[in-house]
Amino acid sequence: MSAVRTAPSHRFALPLLAKKPETTLDRIFGPKLFKTVTKTSGIHSVPLVILRVTTGLLMIHHGTEGGVLPANLNSDEFKGFTSYIVDGYFSFLPGPSLLWSALHDYVEFLGGIFLVLGFLTRPASLSLLMTMSAAVYFHINSTGLQGFPFGHVPNYSYDFEEPLIYACVFLMYWFNGCGGLGVDEIIYKNISKEGEEEEVETEIGTE
Repeated sequence: MSAVRTAPSHRFALPLLAKKPETTLDRIFGPKLFKTVTKTSGIHSVPLVILRVTTGLLMIHHGTEGGVLPANLNSDEFKGFTSYIVDGYFSFLPGPSLLWSALHDYVEFLGGIFLVLGFLTRPASLSLLMTMSAAVYFHINSTGLQGFPFGHVPNYSYDFEEPLIYACVFLMYWFNGCGGLGVDEIIYKNISKEGEEEEVETEIGTE
């Protein structure tokens, strides 16, 4: 019978190869350059919070036609908004035009505050999305597409450009929520049962 040859055993194990630490350049120019972030917690929530708060602050003044608070019925700005925009382009809406102008002001004023606080972010964003969609409708009907996307206009931006960008921002927050550091997040942590379900699953797995 032929003897079975076995590989010689090594007295010393090969040293483990140390993993090269990831540098900032690796994060910028490495594979993560093409990675889509799927979580909005931690550092990834920072730009979302900045965008939410900034957009909310900018939106507050949109709801104050001719004053500090919304629905300044006797101001020239409010009357002009009602007669030129609501009566001129939204006459198909039921009820008095003053009601719709006041509703527009309150939605943008209170919606902006709610966005800043991250409170009721989804319903606030949906309401603001509707007002911005109406603004896009108004601008396209009054001035058209203005040669979009390659046309040039005197003020360097299309009239519908600003409300369209706002609408896209509100659409994102309607889908995703406040994005961190908001009242909604605190409420959710206190009423959600996700943590309890995870604990139960862990206990079952260890039995």
